[in-house]
Amino acid sequence: MIDHLPALQVVVPLLAAPLCVVLRRPRAAWAVYAAAATATLVIAALLVAQTADGTVLRYALGGWPAPFGIEYVVDAANALPLLLVGLLAFAVAIYAPQVVAAETEAPRIYLYYTCLCLYLAGLLGIGITGDAFNVFVFLEISSLSAYALIAMGRRRRALLAAFRYLVMGTAGGTFVLIGIGLLYALTGTLNMADLAERVPALYGNRALTAALGFIGVGLAIKAAVFPLHAWQPDAYAEASSAASLLLAGAGAKIAIYAFLRYAFGIFGSGFVNGALPLSELLLLLGVIGMLIGSAVACFQQDFKRLLAWSSIGQVGYIVAGIGLADARGLSAAYLHLFNHGLIKGGLFAVAGIVLLRAGGTHLDDFAGLARRMPVTFAVLLIGGLGLIGMPLTAGFVGKWALAQALIGGGQWGVLAAMLFSSLLAVVYVGRVIEIAWFRDPPPGAVAAAAPGMYVAAALLVLLSLWVALDSRALGDYAATAARALLGASP
Repeated sequence: MIDHLPALQVVVPLLAAPLCVVLRRPRAAWAVYAAAATATLVIAALLVAQTADGTVLRYALGGWPAPFGIEYVVDAANALPLLLVGLLAFAVAIYAPQVVAAETEAPRIYLYYTCLCLYLAGLLGIGITGDAFNVFVFLEISSLSAYALIAMGRRRRALLAAFRYLVMGTAGGTFVLIGIGLLYALTGTLNMADLAERVPALYGNRALTAALGFIGVGLAIKAAVFPLHAWQPDAYAEASSAASLLLAGAGAKIAIYAFLRYAFGIFGSGFVNGALPLSELLLLLGVIGMLIGSAVACFQQDFKRLLAWSSIGQVGYIVAGIGLADARGLSAAYLHLFNHGLIKGGLFAVAGIVLLRAGGTHLDDFAGLARRMPVTFAVLLIGGLGLIGMPLTAGFVGKWALAQALIGGGQWGVLAAMLFSSLLAVVYVGRVIEIAWFRDPPPGAVAAAAPGMYVAAALLVLLSLWVALDSRALGDYAATAARALLGASP
């Protein structure tokens, strides 16, 4: 069985989706999703353990060897994103039963869990496949299920948010498909390892440059990289609580990983920085994204929308690290990608608890709730400090690594922008803390929430604290991931 772990990572949630439809009952559908999520977490942890020393695992589906068949590949570069998805999916399994029942019409609950299974399978498929076209297939599986999850939000505005994401997501997927088509036309292969060997002979070809441009733009839309982020604030704010936890924590991160795999694993860092001024462009977009995302977050009146704009700013840090195009920059990007996924997942879990207990996520709904819900708001405080990047938090680990990489690369302007963005994070996190701790609560009692919701929120935030307090292992793994990508570069 251990030899089939790469295939089982995708097959388990993919088979769980139709099983939810067959069973139809809400509790049974939740049990199927919970079992699939737990299995994917266990498999991801085993894959991380097997690749920690730089080992590369290859699995030929159907026994057809690459490049003739589809190959799944696990190395240090993708094992960490797979683990992040598994952790968040497991947290959703603990978190979901009460909040899904409260926010989703009873006849649709089994469909909700079906979509969660498909979304999970799509994300894991993007992360593990070694076939360029397979990335597009799994990208569409995850996107279509995400549109449905957003549309099943509690308000009618969710339909508009889903439609906006559908339009932009379709454009992004089309760009990716065009880029893959150009690669296939030029090389005659879709296997990523085979592409990496054939692409260097085509350096200087304009069609190859166009392929990189199409794939880069398409994945930037999926990752909500500024200025291609317009779909994200509404999608995160209007999606139901369980879906927004997984969307915000993992969706953009897997799209960023896919870009890293294409850019450095196939095209190569020399071509990426030579054919296009991609390094300079990514640094510029990273700076603008971190500043605008953080600044707009300061003026939001809804907590989930505040977190969505904060994510745009935090993605800017990751993009800046990628823009350095060296081992230190990519290692910092991996660290912040993983740490921010845990923090943001925990904060969206808090948003769902407040929604269930106070009836909304407008900042006025937070008034005085810290006195009534001290454990929940302790989790919020730790997560908020992580967004700021305070010492002893996971956010500090990623930002400190990025600051060192920026200093080493002489990018003083980007470093200044990162520090200013962190100050803006103090403002928007401080607003929530001030309202929750120092304003009088409204009269009347608040509703109760299931213990599982608190466990999920605390689990993610405490994991981020553990990462911060014992960051050496994760830092070493992120460095191995960066070397794996750069080492694969022609």
